[in-house]
Amino acid sequence: MGERKKLGRQIYDKTTRELLKDMLLEWDLQPGQVFTAIRAVQWFEDHFPLLAKSSIRAHLVQASTNDPSRLHHPSTKPSDDLLFKVSPGQFRLYIAGQDPAPIRELIKGDAVQQVEVGEEQDAEPESFEMEAEPGSSEFLLEKDLQRYLAENLSIIESGLRLYVDEDGTRGIEYDADGRRIDILAVDRDNNLCVIELKVSKGYDRVIGQTLRYVNWVRREIAEPGQKVRGLIICRRLSDDILLAAAGVPGIELFEYALKVAVSKVEALDLPE
Repeated sequence: MGERKKLGRQIYDKTTRELLKDMLLEWDLQPGQVFTAIRAVQWFEDHFPLLAKSSIRAHLVQASTNDPSRLHHPSTKPSDDLLFKVSPGQFRLYIAGQDPAPIRELIKGDAVQQVEVGEEQDAEPESFEMEAEPGSSEFLLEKDLQRYLAENLSIIESGLRLYVDEDGTRGIEYDADGRRIDILAVDRDNNLCVIELKVSKGYDRVIGQTLRYVNWVRREIAEPGQKVRGLIICRRLSDDILLAAAGVPGIELFEYALKVAVSKVEALDLPE
């Protein structure tokens, strides 16, 4: 890996968190004044060019009090409550007492919702099934499949591990300019893998979605010479997706199977 993206290394005297605060102070934003992620990335590029663009965008998410995805970032704390996300890629200063209370804690058993104002929704309707048929081998929610695979990536491919950037942000619901990569992983050869999940049937449109993420990762994260490929995992592959993926380099298709067996256990015989 090049110097810019060595994991766990602080490149400058200040952390990216501290530098983000310096940026906001320098801009002297007024209440309600909106700025874009592109402007923030450019400021860092001008002043601290060794920082990865993906890290800067991740810190904007972490600082956004109303973005549920900040829960995926490690050690989010009250001092990170700086911004309010107006729309994808647009932010203003957080106004305490006026804006909704900051999102800081995920209640156990709840899933992080990713629907944002103005954001394109890539998921198929099957991704939001709330019930499964008796005996079904499908996960109830896409999040269930995501959590399971993120913790057991080796079942997809030996040596596959979760991507972690230089600030400790894990590759689950990884921010890609306002959209979310289901899982971003690294394989045994240190190449990057974009993993897209569908709990039910995979359709051909997911090919374009995955290619978009693959090229974003290639542009924003990958080192020179580091390969990026896309892995699409669903319960059933449609004929359309099989045809669409044929001959597309860097796209691999997987089907998952889940079996649940229930066996009756005889009751204990108790004395009369």
